[in-house]
Amino acid sequence: MFGSSRSGTHLFVGAVLAVLASAPASAEDVSEAQILKALSPNAVEPPRTRGLSIGAPAPAVAPVIAASPDAAFVDGLRNKPSRSLSTGEREKLGSLAATKPQIDLPMEFDYNSDVLRGEALKNADNLGKALSSAGMRGQTFMIAGHTDARGGDAANQRLSERRADAVKSFLVQKYGIPAANLITVGYGKAHLKVPADPASRENRRVQAVNMMQVQTAGR
Repeated sequence: MFGSSRSGTHLFVGAVLAVLASAPASAEDVSEAQILKALSPNAVEPPRTRGLSIGAPAPAVAPVIAASPDAAFVDGLRNKPSRSLSTGEREKLGSLAATKPQIDLPMEFDYNSDVLRGEALKNADNLGKALSSAGMRGQTFMIAGHTDARGGDAANQRLSERRADAVKSFLVQKYGIPAANLITVGYGKAHLKVPADPASRENRRVQAVNMMQVQTAGR
């Protein structure tokens, strides 16, 4: 299992393949191709620049981390446990992530649980395939956990952090993604996906955000 306990982790990862092979696809499954498309550095259209004639080929671009001082801020969070982030750090990271390529993964955890299974496990596996692909290697991603509104603020904050950490552990252990390239953060019940139904299972989810940006020419 992943999350609050590391015992039996490697045995569980080995069993994942058999579970995924037999699991039927559902309407909530997010494919590897969908994740790759959403997290591509070109998924967010860069601002138009002056001095480029209409019809001219676009200049070559390279994905780079956000310019300083934001780069230094993001770098400083690489090896910090999600539970150690301050409220200010969480909010600043969320603000930076708002304009970055991202995808909302419907990992509907059981109530008060950080265990990856069923749909959550399948979507985590597809995320791992996408992030370990050649086009995504070396980039930095934010993995954000969210809860529904049942329970207290402090308990939900801790649970959302555990869920983000569970996904990170899975990605590192099964797909070999460098831990420093995955920044985990929890937002508790602060950002409900379905505000009209605070207790909805849909609110129990994980977001993946590509914290790289496209550096454009002509500024």
